[in-house]
Amino acid sequence: MIMDIEGIREHLPHRYPFLLVDRVVALTPGESIEAYKNLSINEPYFDGHFPANPVFPGVLLVEAMAQAAGILGFKTMGKTPADGSIYYLVGVDNLRFKRPCVPGDQVRLLATIVSERRGIWKFDVRAMVDGATAASATILCADR
Repeated sequence: MIMDIEGIREHLPHRYPFLLVDRVVALTPGESIEAYKNLSINEPYFDGHFPANPVFPGVLLVEAMAQAAGILGFKTMGKTPADGSIYYLVGVDNLRFKRPCVPGDQVRLLATIVSERRGIWKFDVRAMVDGATAASATILCADR
């Protein structure tokens, strides 16, 4: 299943400048998602992080991975934010940053469902650039 930006906007409540998923290239409800975030020097956070050496902020990389996981969760449940459902990021475990992401990178966002119990979803997530891991974590999201 492939999703363009309109499909993504239907499944995430985020909007510019905080919508951090540009395209979904594979999605199997109940299993996994593969999505992309394209980093452009024109994005506002690069002006201050850092002017002489622009780096995509790590907290935004975690948010991008969580947004990809959120799309997977929404599609798995057959819900959208328009239905009154919202996903909150409630925990991050085992977070590791392996390499910086910089303007020009295409960040591949991967998420797989580990478990779901009483509205709390656990996902294994990974951000990759050019086949190398940029970050990985286990994240928890709550459906409310």
